[in-house]
Amino acid sequence: MASIKGEFLELESDLHSILDKAESYGVSYADIRYQEYYYESILVENKVLKNYSSRKFSGVGIRVIIEGAMGYASTCNIAPENLLKTLDNAINVAKALGKREKKTLDFEVNRAEVRSKFKVDPINVSPEEKTAIALDANKAAFIGDKIKNALTRLGFSKDNRLFMSTNGAKVRVETIMSGLWHESVAKSIMAMERVGYSESKCSGFEFISSNDWNNFSLELSKLAIEASEAGTSSAGTYPVVVDPEVIGLLLHEAFGHASEGDLVSTRESVLFGKVGEKVASDTVTIVDDNVENGYFYPYDDEGTEKKKVVVVEDGILKGYLHDTYSASKLDSKPTGNGRAQDFENIPIVRQTNYFMLPKDYSFEELIEDIDYGIYVGGKGATGGQVDVGMGTFTFSVGPSKVIRNGKLAEMVRGVVISGLILDTLKTVDAVGKDLSIRTNVFGGCGKMGQTVRVGFGGPHVRVQKMIVGGR
Repeated sequence: MASIKGEFLELESDLHSILDKAESYGVSYADIRYQEYYYESILVENKVLKNYSSRKFSGVGIRVIIEGAMGYASTCNIAPENLLKTLDNAINVAKALGKREKKTLDFEVNRAEVRSKFKVDPINVSPEEKTAIALDANKAAFIGDKIKNALTRLGFSKDNRLFMSTNGAKVRVETIMSGLWHESVAKSIMAMERVGYSESKCSGFEFISSNDWNNFSLELSKLAIEASEAGTSSAGTYPVVVDPEVIGLLLHEAFGHASEGDLVSTRESVLFGKVGEKVASDTVTIVDDNVENGYFYPYDDEGTEKKKVVVVEDGILKGYLHDTYSASKLDSKPTGNGRAQDFENIPIVRQTNYFMLPKDYSFEELIEDIDYGIYVGGKGATGGQVDVGMGTFTFSVGPSKVIRNGKLAEMVRGVVISGLILDTLKTVDAVGKDLSIRTNVFGGCGKMGQTVRVGFGGPHVRVQKMIVGGR
C-alpha cells in the first residue's frame, strides 16, 4: 500500500477547526468524512461508440454525539462558513433525537494514509486510447451470424476519502479501480441467450492495457452461442458443483447479509442467537477480509482498521460483522465493517470481501463421484432473491453443464438454484483447493438505499443436495 502525501493540507486545517468548534459546543464526540470521487464510463454497442461519460463530486459529512444521541449532516459546499452551518445542523439533529436511544460507542483511533496499488492513473490516459480498446473488444465479439448484439463497457473509478475525529484519528484511503464488462447476445433455432461478464481490479490502467479483451469478448460470444443451442435441465434435487462466482454470490447475498451485526441486533437475521452453533458442514470456513483481487478497504468509514473476521470456522458460527453501533448492541468489538456509500450517508454494517476458504479437492475429484448432477456456472448469471430472516435464496445462474458418470457432459441453459442457505451449507461435502476472488467497478451491493463495492468468491464447492429448476 502506497502512502498519500501533501494533499488536502488547507482542507485539513479547516476540518480541524470544525472539530475544535464541535468540542467547544460540548459534544462528546465528532467525526468528519471528506470524499472526492471520480467515475468514467465508455459504452460501445454493435461496433458503435454510444456513450462516453464522466462524473465527479466531493463533499463533507459531519457526525456528532451529544449525551449519547447521534446527529449527522452533509454538504458539498466546503467553504468554512458552510462547514460550520453543517456542524450546527448535525448538532440540532442530535438534540432533536436526544430522548431516543442513547449510544455508547467504542471508536478506534488510527492514523494512516494508504492507497491501492497502481502504476498508471486512468485519468491520465487519453480518451482515444480508452475508446479504441472498448471498440476493438466489441468488434471481436462478432464471430458469426448468430451473434445479434454486443455491448462493451469500460469503467474507471477513483475514490479518495479522509476521516478525522475529535479522538485524534486521521485516516486517508484512496482506491482506484479499472474494469471491462461485455455482453454478447446469440440467437439459434432453439433460443436467444445473453451472456454477460466483467473483470475488474483495484488497479490502474495497466490492468486494462495488459489484458487481451478481444479474446475475452470472443469467448463470451462462444459461450452465448453454445448456450443458445443448448437444452434446459430437468427440474429436481441433485448433487451440484458450484463455481467460485456462484458460491461467492450465494454466500454474499444469502449468508453474508445475515451475518451483518445490525440485522442480527434487530433479530432480522436467520443467524440471530446462533454463535457457537453448527450452521454448515465441517468443511466450510467463511471469512470477511482484505484479500488480493478483492475490494481495497483497509479502513472503514469510521476510521476502524479492517479486521479479518472468521464468521464460520469448520462449520461453527463464530461471530458477526460490526460497525461501532452494532458492536455496542451485541457487546462485541468493531470489525472495520462500518461503510458508507458516500459522504452524504452514515456508515452502516457492510461486507468487504466475503468468501469461503479453499480446502484440498481438485475439480476432477469434486465431480468424479457424481452419477448425475449439475455443474453450476457463474458467467451470465442474472441475480436472484434472498430472505435474510428466513434464510431462503433463489438465483438464476449462467450456462451450466450436466455431470454424468463423473464427467462434464452437455450444456444446459435457464438453470435456477434455490433452497435454505443453512441446509445448503450443511450438505457441502467437498471444497476445492482453488480460490477466486472478484470485485466490480460497474456496480456493487445495495442495502438500506446505499450501494458499496465489495469483493466475493471462493473455491469450487460440492453440495450433496440442491434444488435445481429447469424444465
